[in-house]
Amino acid sequence: MSIERRKKLASSLRSYTDDYQQQAEAGESVAQFQLGLLYSTGQKGIPLDYVTAHKWLNLAAVRGNDDAKRLRSELADVMSREEISEAQRLAREWVSAH
Repeated sequence: MSIERRKKLASSLRSYTDDYQQQAEAGESVAQFQLGLLYSTGQKGIPLDYVTAHKWLNLAAVRGNDDAKRLRSELADVMSREEISEAQRLAREWVSAH
């Protein structure tokens, strides 16, 4: 793949994830679920990060997203108690700030 093509792909991925990030920060549960999914799998240029994934899934689940509830539960099965506690703390901080 050429350098020019890589730059276009990287720019496209940033735009894709930036859109979800903005919507998630605005409280959109579908975008929060999508971010949780991306962080839980490390796709679309998002780094694999279970704590951040759990945070976003938790926020979407609180808003009634059943897919987020299911994935959050599956994710928690592979996380340590400390990681889950950290994710919950981050979700509480997000709620307090928004």
